[in-house]
Amino acid sequence: MPSKTKPLIYIAAIILSIIFFYPFWTLILLAFEPTRLTFGRLYPVQFPFEVTLLNIINSFKQVDLIGPLIRSFEVAFMVGGLALLLGVPAGYGIAKLTAKISNKLIAFLFIINMMPGLVIAIPISLYFYSAHLENTAVGVALAQELVVLPLTVFILMGGFRSLPRDLENQARVDGASLGSTFYHVLLPLVRIPILIAFVLSWMTSWDEFTYAFIVAPIVPSDSTFPVALYDYVRRDLPLQSATFALIATIPVIILVVVFQKYLKGQYLSGGLVG
Repeated sequence: MPSKTKPLIYIAAIILSIIFFYPFWTLILLAFEPTRLTFGRLYPVQFPFEVTLLNIINSFKQVDLIGPLIRSFEVAFMVGGLALLLGVPAGYGIAKLTAKISNKLIAFLFIINMMPGLVIAIPISLYFYSAHLENTAVGVALAQELVVLPLTVFILMGGFRSLPRDLENQARVDGASLGSTFYHVLLPLVRIPILIAFVLSWMTSWDEFTYAFIVAPIVPSDSTFPVALYDYVRRDLPLQSATFALIATIPVIILVVVFQKYLKGQYLSGGLVG
């Protein structure tokens, strides 16, 4: 790469970083600056010289922030666990097929994500109401599984497909059963794709709105945090909304920082081959 272009790349990277970070910085200002420096001005003070915790304390007193967060944690872990429960055997099975067939199956799975969420969510909600799954964490988790399962299968298929075929054959020759080979030989070798699939499923569920709003719209007792946040914005509660959004962003930041070395193309590219 020519040395003259490196400064331009650094400048572009800095500008993009500022653009992506500024919304989060705005949340910090609204949550920790006195209201006279934010809502009392046309433009909030961008570099706070006065910090207060009263905004956070008052927000917790005025609206329910804990309940929707707990419900979001419950749903996200259900979605991640169910995605692995279904995605691991599905990814293993599809990886065994020829590339021509497996690629078509993966494309078929992703069709659900190509369609508008409302087109899928509304018919599903009717069945959920009949099964008394409305306004339940289980109902929201099952609905969101439609979004995360194709990506989970795609990642795990790539993980299983990357393993040498002779490895499984050798284990069977040594007397290991199919189940023993799968659980004691193959699964430990795809632990990184499994981890990434769970993290991405968790993060997708954490801020998913459409299915959560249709299946569990009652705020705040039965809703997840995106639905509750929408309700607080609709009720013209900007301070509480900013505080809620900031708190809800923290788990995602922690996950990205902890697992950033695994969020790479080699783990996310799946196993599509020509």
